[in-house]
Amino acid sequence: MAGSSVAEDVRRYIDAIPAEHRPLFDRLHGLILRARPDATVVLSYKMPTYRAGDRRLHLAAWKHGISVYGWRKDDDGGFVARHPALKTSTGTIRLRPEDAAVIADEEFLGLFRGALGSTTSHQGRSDNTLRPPGGI
Repeated sequence: MAGSSVAEDVRRYIDAIPAEHRPLFDRLHGLILRARPDATVVLSYKMPTYRAGDRRLHLAAWKHGISVYGWRKDDDGGFVARHPALKTSTGTIRLRPEDAAVIADEEFLGLFRGALGSTTSHQGRSDNTLRPPGGI
C-alpha cells in the first residue's frame, strides 16, 4: 500500500474477517473509496468506519455476511426502496454474499455517495486511507 498507512487495529479487524466474507468486504470497501476517494478509515464502535467530512459509514462482518451501518435514511440513493428486505433496522443493511452478488456496483455507489456525500469538492489524500481491494 504505497503512500498510505493503515492503523493496526483496522488491519487486525480486516484480517480476522472470515474468508467466505472477505471478498464482499473488499468489494464494498473498494466501492466506498471509489465513491469518496478522500475518505479515511478508522476503527470506531469496534468496526471499520469510513470518515468523509462530518459523515461516517461503518462496515462490519457478521455471521452471514457484511453489514452497513450509519447511513442516513434520506441519503441512501434509493437503495433501501429497491432492496427493502436487506434493511433489518434503522440504519442497518445486512448483506449476504448471495444478496450482494445480484446488486450492481452502481447501486452500492449510490448508497455510499449518499451516505458520505458528494466527492465533487474533495481532494484525495492518503493519510490512513485504505486502498481498494488488491491494496489491502
